[in-house]
Amino acid sequence: MSLVPYTLARRFLFSLDPETAHELTIHALAGTQGTPLQWAYGAQRVSDPIELAGLSFPNRVGLAAGLDKNARCIDGFGAIGFGFVEVGTVTPLAQDGNPKPRLFRLPQAHALINRFGFNNEGLDAFIANVKRSALYRQRQGAAALKSGAAPTAAPMLLGLNIGKNAATPIERATDDYLTGLDGVYPYADYVSINISSPNTRNLRSLQGDAALDGLLGALAQRREILTRQHGKRRPLFLKIAPDLDRPQVGAIADALKRHGMDGVIATNTTLSRDAVRGQAHAQESGGLSGAPLLALSNRVITQLRSALGPDFPIIGVGGIMSAEDAVSKIRAGADLVQIYTGLIYQGPQLVKHAALAIKAYRK
Repeated sequence: MSLVPYTLARRFLFSLDPETAHELTIHALAGTQGTPLQWAYGAQRVSDPIELAGLSFPNRVGLAAGLDKNARCIDGFGAIGFGFVEVGTVTPLAQDGNPKPRLFRLPQAHALINRFGFNNEGLDAFIANVKRSALYRQRQGAAALKSGAAPTAAPMLLGLNIGKNAATPIERATDDYLTGLDGVYPYADYVSINISSPNTRNLRSLQGDAALDGLLGALAQRREILTRQHGKRRPLFLKIAPDLDRPQVGAIADALKRHGMDGVIATNTTLSRDAVRGQAHAQESGGLSGAPLLALSNRVITQLRSALGPDFPIIGVGGIMSAEDAVSKIRAGADLVQIYTGLIYQGPQLVKHAALAIKAYRK
């Protein structure tokens, strides 16, 4: 049970600049995870297991990438009760991202606009943080005790999200993704490929037919090499944008199946401002997340499910502010869901409420 009601914590955090509040939260989680102070935000994980993409997820609610860019708080977020935690986006080299200010609250709409631009400490620091996590150490210990047998299942799964450096020309983007895949492969339960952030110039052009074919083909070939090298096959998930029409969604679905991808994450933030027009900060550049994204994301999920068939794994993300919002993603066709902005507005209790509601809906 949470020691401090989130309504009080939010009042304090919302009195701060948004990025300052974000950094303070990450610092607090990093400093308290694995200590008795973790009780202040910890919760028992809802058990609602599902087998998907060859993985055993303990429940259907995960943390979306972007909140913990440098993998500093894997154990802290795990303590909140997520079934899986996705960290990143990480790029091969450290980069500062876009100039500040670059994060804006739209409280009337329960939304955020960010234009971070993949600010992160780089691949080496990211991997070092993953290896420092208790989750990683537990797995290493279990593997050693099993003397070569499969490790004991972890209490949650870990997704590692990779992207390209801003300075890398778009025609060489594949090089960055291959470097990222090489680096994170041994440590991930699954790897997600972020080609849908609106805050890195030309990145979304990789969702086009020829560019996507080239990228996914190269990643599939490299995965075969890494599978032989490490003796394990890691699922690959592609993260796409909500600002796609039906033909574009269909083309992406075809490419996912053609190149043997294991799943799709739908969706990233939107460039649309229709739902927040006239509100303070609404015209700031960047990606809009939160409640206004729910319908856009669900539309893409529905189209993907129609194009991909009943069995292809879909992770639904975007606009989950309540347990019913989480269920709406499952109803639209998602197998799993992820939360980011809802955690900021509603607090850690949203994770448990969403997981319980999905479990009840699936029965």
